[in-house]
Amino acid sequence: MSGHSHWATIRRKKGAADAKKGAIFTRLAREIVMSSREGGGDPDSNFRLALAIEKARAGNMPKENIERAIKRGTGDDKDGAIFEEITYEGFGPHGVALMVECVTDNRNRAVAEIRHLLSRGGGNMAEAGAVGWQFSRNSYFSFPAKQLNFDKAFELAVDAGAEDVLEDGENTEIIGPVEAFKKLSDALRKAGVTPDDADLRLISKQDVELPVDQTLSVLRVIESLEELDDVANVFHNLKISDEALAAIEAE
Repeated sequence: MSGHSHWATIRRKKGAADAKKGAIFTRLAREIVMSSREGGGDPDSNFRLALAIEKARAGNMPKENIERAIKRGTGDDKDGAIFEEITYEGFGPHGVALMVECVTDNRNRAVAEIRHLLSRGGGNMAEAGAVGWQFSRNSYFSFPAKQLNFDKAFELAVDAGAEDVLEDGENTEIIGPVEAFKKLSDALRKAGVTPDDADLRLISKQDVELPVDQTLSVLRVIESLEELDDVANVFHNLKISDEALAAIEAE
């Protein structure tokens, strides 16, 4: 997974200056809406909502936007669009498996845009279940390694129920079962760690590695999917090699 984390870090650095605030706020608001709809509007008892609010604050989303999104999720604001969560399965170029999670108020628009980008990039949509079996849902945390040395991170994570702890020199990743998310989150917060990523995500059971040029072509398709307003996450089974990471940083 460390290649995935490093790639995400590179993209954050490169995209910081070019980020379209409107698009970012749209995605953040939708996550808050879905989180509060699912678990209520109190972040103290709804950890998914607490995480969504933390991400919104980190993205400089105005307080009133956050409060409005919570009200839409809990039903206190009847004027907003009705969102639903949908996961589409597909293949990118060179047969890479993709799981595309959407939060949308128009599933017809979402699937049409995803199908178009996949087709243009050399991939295709797949039937439900054709790709999903290659992934499992897990608690996932990633944070800069300098925040906590590996031995302490490993001990903390294992005590909190983690299944795997990885470090690539820059980032530490913790992976555990879904039911361990709260305990892991609490343990990291108590240790003074602020994760860059903390969520329930689909993790591939077996990654595939491609030549650098093919890896880059797949990542370009993934990036184009992630730029769609309706798309919340894109998960894949592509192993990103050190050579590919170097080529990405050089672009």
